[in-house]
Amino acid sequence: MTLQLEHVTKRFGAVTAVDNATLTIPEGNLFGFLGANGAGKTTTFRMILGLLEPTEGTITWNGGKIDYSKSHLIGYLPEERGLYPKLKVKEQLIYLGRLRGMEKAAIIKEMEAWLERFNVPEYAEKRVEELSKGNQQKIQFIAAVLHKPKLLILDEPFSGLDPVNVELLKEAVIDLKNNGTTIVFSSHRMEHVEELCEHLCIMHRGRPVVYGSLKEVKRSFGKKNIIIHADMPLDELAEFPGVVKMKRTAEGVHLQIENEDVSQKILSYIANKGFIRKFALEEPSLNDIFIEKVGAAYE
Repeated sequence: MTLQLEHVTKRFGAVTAVDNATLTIPEGNLFGFLGANGAGKTTTFRMILGLLEPTEGTITWNGGKIDYSKSHLIGYLPEERGLYPKLKVKEQLIYLGRLRGMEKAAIIKEMEAWLERFNVPEYAEKRVEELSKGNQQKIQFIAAVLHKPKLLILDEPFSGLDPVNVELLKEAVIDLKNNGTTIVFSSHRMEHVEELCEHLCIMHRGRPVVYGSLKEVKRSFGKKNIIIHADMPLDELAEFPGVVKMKRTAEGVHLQIENEDVSQKILSYIANKGFIRKFALEEPSLNDIFIEKVGAAYE
């Protein structure tokens, strides 16, 4: 059940929110969308879900359009949380589960398993407004996955969560993926996409500027990073042939180099100049790629 976007454009008056996006999201994949605010991620999600019509282009899932008849197969966690504050968590989840065509007994079973997993079994009888924002987010996530969707769309699922809850949610997302759910999520945090995703798309001003498997994206970028911790002056490496960029750190330097060969030449050059505590060659980070492709640091 591949999700396919072909030449999708969305305009709001004179503003083009998504500009000629063509993407394939393979079944059973974890696919990440990166981009600054206003890059077009949420608009893309809303078009996939059929909440917005594309101005041009087509979106298909398993060869057909996503509409209300497929809602029992799809889960959506919107960036703007949307729970009823006065309802108890249990009432809220039963209501949303019934909308997905679930029986009450099945909803309660799933709800109890998820609340237990998120270490909050006592929340079933609490009103939503009594919960912290982070815990409301857990409930919203449960609402999105209660019916075991085949396609799950998560818009900024980790924003506003403390590190412990981020880990809980990440583990849940990985388990869902391992059980065959196709998951598409957007995040402001490079490391979440880097850690979780096999495929990704970086959007900039409505256009996909980087798209493909994480491995291929890193390989095609070409440049590598070297981390050097050493008891010697390293400033002159900024001018070393093949060094693109240098950043000083408390313990040494981070270098961005054109290719792996440069690392061997640098190692030979500094080998006899003093004590080297660390010399590590690393893949380029998504942050490096983002900065180069989008032209600005990404916060």
